[in-house]
Order: sequence, then C-alpha cells, then structure tokens
Amino acid sequence: MEGFIDMLPEECVSTILSFTSPTDTFRSSMVSSTFHSAAESDVVWERFLPNDYKDIASRLVTPLAFTTKKDLFLCLCNSVLIDGGRKSFKLEKLSGKISYMLSARELSITWSNDPMQWSWKSIPQSRFREVAELRTTCWLEIRGKINTQILSPMTTYGVYLIMKISNRAYGLDSIPSEMLVEVGNKVCNGMTYLRHEDGKKQQMACLLYRNRTEVLKKRVIEGTERILSEREDGWMEIELGEFFSGEAYEEVKMSLMEVKGYQLKGGLIIEGIEVRPIDS
Repeated sequence: MEGFIDMLPEECVSTILSFTSPTDTFRSSMVSSTFHSAAESDVVWERFLPNDYKDIASRLVTPLAFTTKKDLFLCLCNSVLIDGGRKSFKLEKLSGKISYMLSARELSITWSNDPMQWSWKSIPQSRFREVAELRTTCWLEIRGKINTQILSPMTTYGVYLIMKISNRAYGLDSIPSEMLVEVGNKVCNGMTYLRHEDGKKQQMACLLYRNRTEVLKKRVIEGTERILSEREDGWMEIELGEFFSGEAYEEVKMSLMEVKGYQLKGGLIIEGIEVRPIDS
C-alpha cells in the first residue's frame, strides 16, 4: 500500500488531504514520506483556515510571525486578541472550527457607565485590558450578540459567560438569574444561581431565607438549571445556552438577567462571553 501511495503525485495527495480535517492530516503525515511532505502544503492548510483569515490577521493586536499556512493555523489555535483587544479569536486544533470571545467592553451591561454600580479595572488573570466588576445594583442585565456569518457553518455552539465571584459577593443567589440564547425564532432558556459551591453557606441561606427565596423563584421563567464550573484558566463559566450555526447568516442574541428580585447585589466580575463549538 505504501508503495502505491508513494507513486501518487504529491500535489494529488495534498488535494486529497485538503478535503479531510486537521486531525486526519496530522495522522496521515506519519503514513509515508510522500504524505508527510504533502501534509505540509499550503494547499492543505489554507483549506482549514477560515475564509476570512486574511481579514482576521489584519485585525490582530499583535501580528503573528509565520512562513506557511500551517504555521498560521497553529498560531491561531492559541487564543489571539483582535479588534483593539476587545475580542479574542481561536481555532479548534482538531477540527479547525472557530471560537470567539467577546470582552466585557463588547457587551451591553446595564448601568456599566455608572461608577457607583460598576467599575472597570485591569487584572492580571484576564486576557483583556479591562473587566467589569459589579459594585452594587438591583438590576443585573448583561447582553451580547454575534452573527453566525463569522462562525463555522453546520456547527452546534455553546455560549458561556466567563466570570469570577469575589469573596465579598452578596445578593447574587437570592433569586435565580435568567439566561437566554436566541437565534431567529429559536430560543434556549435556562437559569442559574450565581454562587460559589459552598455547602455550609448554602445551607444557612436556605434556613434563613427559605420562604422569601421560594416566592422570588416563582417570578423566574422556567428553564434548565445550570451550575457554574471552573475553567483551566482560573475563571468560572456558566453555559447560557446553545444554538446551531447553519448556512444562513443570523444574529445570535445572548443574555443573563436578574431583574425581578430587586435586592442589592455585588461582587460579580465579568470577563466576557465565549462562543465555542460543542461538537468540535
């Protein structure tokens, strides 16, 4: 078999590989010397890059150093800042599918310009220049949007709010926050309690505020309850919902809101919203 493969023109092998996936190409490069050489071809890796890769490269905060399309692909598999540092872009290494993260500055956060309610600060743990920290408010409303035109087609995406909850946080878990992801007439609802998984604290709160909590919870639209999870980068995330990016270009609206309890709350730190493929 190897002898037959070696008889094929390298250009032919490159063309064949370009119709597979990054994973298949990485594996095929170990089959024979012909495949190894073909797997390095720009013909292959340009196919795995997004159609607008030149535009993406022109919007990078820090220009990338690369000599081949494969080099560029691998560089973009690490999260890179674009659009003045207000977004990050990434390719999934195994599939080449696109991920985006919108910084807090790219989101619509109610009263975020009021320094009494929100503050903007730089912290070393964030990839972005600024994060938004909730000081105190009775109206928590965070919204974002993205168009499927810049995402990978025929792909299911998850939408995640990236955050931290400070040790001084208060009022965030008195009533569930409502989450929504909407594309056209398709809506994905959910709810969550914004809190650390501190068993003793939850038990005490349940005993003290059980009746009030039950009354407030009835105001919330029913949906799948989700819990916060820790990320490898030290942040926490909550899945707001998911959607399917098809062939049509559609606007995706996503939000997290807690506006029905009217209690003061604070201690939430927002880095942004990440949109990444689930079936990558």
